[in-house]
Formats: sequence, C-alpha cells, structure tokens
Amino acid sequence: MTFDLVIRNGTLVTAADVFKADIGVKDGRIAAIAERISDGERIVDASGRLVLPGGIDAHCHLDQPQAPGLASKGAKMADGFRSGSISAAFGGTTTFVSFCVQHRGQSLTAAVKDYHQRAEGQSVTDYAFHLIVSDPTPAVLGQELPALIRRGHTSIKVYMTYDAMRLDDRQILDVFETARSEKAVMLIHAENHEIIGWLAERLERAGRTKPVEHARSRPLPVEREATHRAVTLAEIAGVPLVVVHITGGEPLEEVRRARARGHVVIAETCPQYLVLTENDLDMPDMLGAKVMCSPPPRDTAAQAALWRGIEDGTIDVFNSDHAPYRFDSEGKLKAGPNPPFRAVANGIPGLETRLVILFSEGVVKGRIDLPRFVALTATNNAKLYGLHPRKGTIAVGADADLVLWDPEARTTITNDLLHHNVDYTPFEGLDVEGWPKTTISRGEIIVDNGRLLGAPGRGRFLTQEISSAWKTREMKAWI
Repeated sequence: MTFDLVIRNGTLVTAADVFKADIGVKDGRIAAIAERISDGERIVDASGRLVLPGGIDAHCHLDQPQAPGLASKGAKMADGFRSGSISAAFGGTTTFVSFCVQHRGQSLTAAVKDYHQRAEGQSVTDYAFHLIVSDPTPAVLGQELPALIRRGHTSIKVYMTYDAMRLDDRQILDVFETARSEKAVMLIHAENHEIIGWLAERLERAGRTKPVEHARSRPLPVEREATHRAVTLAEIAGVPLVVVHITGGEPLEEVRRARARGHVVIAETCPQYLVLTENDLDMPDMLGAKVMCSPPPRDTAAQAALWRGIEDGTIDVFNSDHAPYRFDSEGKLKAGPNPPFRAVANGIPGLETRLVILFSEGVVKGRIDLPRFVALTATNNAKLYGLHPRKGTIAVGADADLVLWDPEARTTITNDLLHHNVDYTPFEGLDVEGWPKTTISRGEIIVDNGRLLGAPGRGRFLTQEISSAWKTREMKAWI
C-alpha cells in the first residue's frame, strides 16, 4: 500500500505508551503503525519530535450570542469559529467542543440551529457542541432535549450562577432526570449565586469595585458549597457529572468524597488556575480585568492542591475555558472605561496556550509524564464526550489527528505570537518549554512551522456517542 502521508522517525505518545514508530495515513485515517514505513506520497521527517494525538479542548466559548445577565455582561465575543479554530490549530488542538447556549424563552432546537449556522464554513478544525440549558420548559425536557441527545449532542451543561442562566436545584434535577433517561453526561458550573450576590453588594457599598474585588466576591467556599450541592443532586438523579473549571483543594475534596461513595464525578481544571493568582487581578487602572474569569484564580496553595489532583488522578481533563473578550468598548470595557467589576465580562482567552502551559509546567518540570499529558489533554476528553476512538489517540483506524511537538523549544508567550482575535493574553511574559510545530487534522497538514495551511470550512461537525462515564459503573437513582 502507498500511503497518502507517512510520518517517520518520531517518538509516538499515547495515554498508555511512549515508543518509536512510523505512521502511515490513508484517506484521513491512521492505516499503519510500524517500525519502518517507506511508501508514501508525502514523507514527513519527525526526527527529534514527539508525535502526539491532536489536542481536544472540550471547554470553549465561541461566537455566543450577546445578551444581558450572562457571563459576558452583554459584551461581544472576539472569536468566532474561524479565528477560534485557527488559534486552536496553532496551539496543537485539532478538535474543540464549544457551548451552544439556549437563552430563556428560546427553543433549544432553535439555539442549536443558530449555532450550526454560525459555525458553517468557518472552522479549520473539527468541532462538536455541548448544549447549555437555561430554560428547561416541559417542551425542552420532554421533546427537544431527548431528540437532540439522540442526534448526537450527548453532553449537557447547566449553571448555578449568572442571572440569565442559573437554574434552581429543582430545575437542575429535572435536567439531570432527562439526561439519565437518554444517557447524556452532565456538566455544571458550580458557584453559589446567592453568596456571590450578597458579597458583591457589600463590596460595592464599601466602594470596592476594582477587578480584584471580583475574586473577593467569589471566594473558594462559594465553589466548595456549590460543588457539594451539585454532586449531591447528581447522586440523587443518578447521572455522571463533570465539575468544570475547579480552582482549588476544597471543591476537589468534594469530588473525592463523592467518588468514595461510588458516584461518577469527573473533575476539570484549566491553565489559569495553575499559573495565575488573585494578585494578577490587582493591577493598575482596569488592567486586572484582563484576568477576570469565573471562578477566579486563587493563590499558590490552591495551585499546589490542583497539582496534587493532577498527579494523583483526581483531575481527569484539562481544558482552556476559552472565553474571548477584547479589552475595548465592545468587550471588557463595554460598560465604560472604568466599570465596576460586576459589569465586566467574565472570561479570558486560552485555546492556543493550553497545551504549551501544561507541557511546560507539568511534563518539563517533572510533575507528570508524557502519557498523563496526553490523557489530560486529548484521550480523556475523547472518551468522556463520545469521540473515542476516532479522536484522542494514535491507533489504526483513528482519525489522523496528530501534532509534531518540539519538546525543547523555548518560548516567551506574547500576544503577538498568538492567532486569536483578542488584543491581549493573560499569560503575557510566561516562559514555556515545548511547542507544537506541525498540526495534522485527518491526515491534512493544517499548520506547519508557523504557517496556516488548512482552509476555513474544512473542519467537520462531530456527533457524539454515549459518554464513557456511563460505562464506568452502573448508575443508580434514588427513585
């Protein structure tokens, strides 16, 4: 057989192994893995490179419609599917999962149709959607959501905060019940809305409105309490639960306790919680707004707790929570040049920098090994969100989504190196070691040595199978 593409002399890394081999690609899929493959229409020499599965970023916000009462505070997202996917590709990510938001009063089916239209013809990489339910009407729960799950939208998110998105406990249970009946996996943003509002009001009364007060209005107990409540609700309903963007040891302990009771709880964290702290919000003028996200970064003790969770397996997936807002009157400063923290969009960019930060801080510094890096950034996401084995691994029959990684490249992250449509990066000046040099999607080289080769629109929408979380153990409900 003559292969369309052969990658030779590289060191292959999967979630289980590290080994030397060549890869033969045919019709967009891995067709052979062998010690030596010679016959290929195109030969790529990967000497000195790690060959990794293409990254999967399963927590991205792109081109979400503007509305008051959301995390955006009505601001415009800077990245759509075109710029977002280009940024992903340059960062070594070949698949992303973005959030399709149902606004209150809106049909969930209509929201999905609109989001498909926004993505159509735009993406350089493959993509899928999580569904955000903010208005769980009888029609949504009884008809629309089950139909959408059966069509391949098998991951659903709910919020415990934000005025226009949060559900109360009973509504969350109703969504969980539908997810259980249709075998969807649930994601949850776990923060206590009432405590946030109570603290924020008192901070404002005291004239404390700078960006750093955002962190002080959402201290770690806000996340701990909500995580405890979220896993309890999931336990009652009998559904597997993904607790997203965990920021410290206290919510992680809630995950550990739930697992000890036999429940399936998956933990996610993000780069900002490993390398940023609350102090980064305490900057002159409004510059701290560039680091405002929810939950906020904590302190070095929280970072240490997260690293322990990464090392001991409590944390399962590592995603960016890419939420891109420019530092201008359409983005972070929509409410004016010096707005109070409650009027500033919550979210930071990070799609392109996710992999390099974990590689440098984790692999290079000896905290995790290469297979664990691949598991956290690709394989576990693929399994969790019904994309494995076509995505997230290097195996015969899998899509040829691959990254050729230079493990010794030293780089200082600056915004002018990046390809998102945001005018800053919260990681400006961070020194990293390791960088993706070539990104391959379904056998096509889409980025090579700083050049974009893939065309917008080549990316495909991916339907999702049932999550691996449902296969972990039998899930029992209380009724």
